[in-house]
Amino acid sequence: MSSPDPLLIDVRSPGEYAGGYLDGAVNLPLDQLQAGIARVAPDLSQPIVLYCASGGRSGMGCMLLQQMGYRQVSNGGGIGMLAMSSQRPVRRL
Repeated sequence: MSSPDPLLIDVRSPGEYAGGYLDGAVNLPLDQLQAGIARVAPDLSQPIVLYCASGGRSGMGCMLLQQMGYRQVSNGGGIGMLAMSSQRPVRRL
């Protein structure tokens, strides 16, 4: 049995997300992450990859989620690099 695909969370602002996001990503801005994470990821063991514009906000989000008990959180870095490494298309609203 293979492991499930990670949940992609874009921690940028709604405006940044509308300008381009990775296919399949959920927008949960960093300032709303703590309040909204249980809605999109109720399982603390779910694999989660956070990304933003450069990796700074997603790094802060990873630390926050780890403090909240999430066990499989990783920083995907900036959207451009993650799009290339994951071979996911960038979509626009």
